[in-house]
Amino acid sequence: MMDRTDPAAHWPMDETSPIFAIAMAAELAGMHAQTLRQYDRLGLVVPQRTAGKSRRYSMRDVVQLREIARLGGEGVSLEGIKRILELENQVTALQSRVRELERALADELVNRPGSRVFAAGESGVVPLKHGTRPARQTSVVVWRPLR
Repeated sequence: MMDRTDPAAHWPMDETSPIFAIAMAAELAGMHAQTLRQYDRLGLVVPQRTAGKSRRYSMRDVVQLREIARLGGEGVSLEGIKRILELENQVTALQSRVRELERALADELVNRPGSRVFAAGESGVVPLKHGTRPARQTSVVVWRPLR
């Protein structure tokens, strides 16, 4: 049962919740607010917006701002930093997708114990009915290099 006196029950917060105004985010990141505006224009850290178009930063945004400062301090250009952040975000999204697929596979294995879920072949991954096996290729291919 939900506790109506608990604010978290009505507004669940996590690292992506947009809670910091630009001044607070800049202070937490150790930067000037104008720097955050520039990073927003460049697409390095794009905060969410309120109905009145004010920027609202999440804790994840603040962590990214700190990472930008660290990389910049090591001599990485803003374009290089942008590419690094894109790749890190892509890795995070792919890791999330892998966890999602692992959960789906685990659920399938629990719901259908002993059955084959899929098989891989020349045409890609194919689902199989319970108790069936994929057809095996028995052809012989001879390779002769061009002279």
